[in-house]
Amino acid sequence: MKAVKVLYFASLRELLGKSGDTLPLDVEQTALTIWQTLNPNSSLPESCLIAINQEYAAADSIVNAGDELAFFPPVTGG
Repeated sequence: MKAVKVLYFASLRELLGKSGDTLPLDVEQTALTIWQTLNPNSSLPESCLIAINQEYAAADSIVNAGDELAFFPPVTGG
């Protein structure tokens, strides 16, 4: 069975206490559903950015087995 590689960056990594997860996936799911499955005690932050295979995506975007899913806070700088 193929899996989804999930990455957490910056403050999300600190919040969750982990830098990533691997989730076996036999049917497509949304990015939000995967977050909820892997982090049932933490709501997805409203300002969180999501990327699927290194392209920005929405929380309701479909994730397939073999994809890389990343969650990270908005980047600020000057």
